[in-house]
Amino acid sequence: MSEVQVFAHGQAAAGHENDVREALLALVKATREEPGNISYKLHEDPAAPGNFYLYEEYADQAALDAHMASPHFAEAVGKFGPYLAVAPSIVPVRRLA
Repeated sequence: MSEVQVFAHGQAAAGHENDVREALLALVKATREEPGNISYKLHEDPAAPGNFYLYEEYADQAALDAHMASPHFAEAVGKFGPYLAVAPSIVPVRRLA
């Protein structure tokens, strides 16, 4: 199995929750259209609005690399990046069950 899974977390700076949310929602739509994307799910912590979590799944490492190099990814980071409270965390994981 060459599929690649990633968990990502980003925390919006106070007052910029909507800016980050809107940029991430646009990124979701574009990413789901990528040929190697299997799943791209955006979540927000209901107890802590502005804390966003992504579950990402790609056909292989090349598909993830293509996503990270895509123009829509760069555009989204340019939109939400300045509004993050801390650097985002990106954690590659391996599905066990």
